[in-house]
Amino acid sequence: MKVAVLGAGAWGTALAGHLATRHDAVLWARDRALIESLSGSHENERYLRGVTLPASLRFETELAAALTHAAADDALCVVATPVAGLRALCRSMRDIGVVPAHIVWLCKGFEADTQCLPNEVVAAELPQHASNGTLSGPSFAREVGQGLPVALTVASSSPVLAERTVAAFHHGAMRIYTGDDVIGVEVGGAVKNVLAIATGISDGLGLGLNARAALITRGLAEMSRLGVALGGRAETFTGLTGLGDLILTATGDLSRNRTVGMQLATGRTLTEILAALGHVAEGVRCARAVLALAQSRNIEMPITHAVCRVLFEDVTPRDAVHALLSRDAKAE
Repeated sequence: MKVAVLGAGAWGTALAGHLATRHDAVLWARDRALIESLSGSHENERYLRGVTLPASLRFETELAAALTHAAADDALCVVATPVAGLRALCRSMRDIGVVPAHIVWLCKGFEADTQCLPNEVVAAELPQHASNGTLSGPSFAREVGQGLPVALTVASSSPVLAERTVAAFHHGAMRIYTGDDVIGVEVGGAVKNVLAIATGISDGLGLGLNARAALITRGLAEMSRLGVALGGRAETFTGLTGLGDLILTATGDLSRNRTVGMQLATGRTLTEILAALGHVAEGVRCARAVLALAQSRNIEMPITHAVCRVLFEDVTPRDAVHALLSRDAKAE
């Protein structure tokens, strides 16, 4: 199968390497210097240092060429840009005049200014496109790049897109499950990043494992309430893309969002933390959108609210925790 991966961050690079072990895979990035480095060393030293990519993986800086590679009905286009770049990429497809027949995206989060989920962005920019969906689940790019086991879910209303995605990814140490709750999967992938910042703050303050378990459990309740209100199904949030991804991101040391929370707990500023991180932390980008959606629907999300106060209102982590602990008792 011909597969093009658009976006050479850590996750796009890791999945392109996995794909190249079985398929004719191309990895695209607009950064020519990055592509030249990848071509020369077959290692993404910027985002995935130490992981050697298959010799069969090819690299491309021309978007038209990458889209054409994945344009046929028996091919697949994998969008690995952050949510912030998804709309512009869809518009570029239209402008170039090459829209692949089957598109699956990896980005997690809400678009900051519109509060749109990725599927809503794609629907707005490519309204006639039907064979598309999201691939999500508990996964760290480094472990996937190292060939360690991982399980993901492709969610789509198109059986053909699900079939193409399974055919592309389900081999080696990677298992792919299928479903059709696109909204539920996307809400889980977005909200878990915000909650991971909260658990990072808690761990950074040394509040203990009891506090971490409480945050994960009550955070899952927040995620489920919002997801169901937006049209997702409750059972989705107890699966790989809900609880599974939340546990990984909230507890794993490779989690960028957890790292942000832990660094905030030490007193460092958000600006300092993001500058040193060198990667996108989607929880920071979409926290305001998550809270705004919850407030517009009168949904209680106190943990999310506390995270936003720390991120954007100069509330100290300890004061935010104190406010959470001071809430009135209620039924679970």
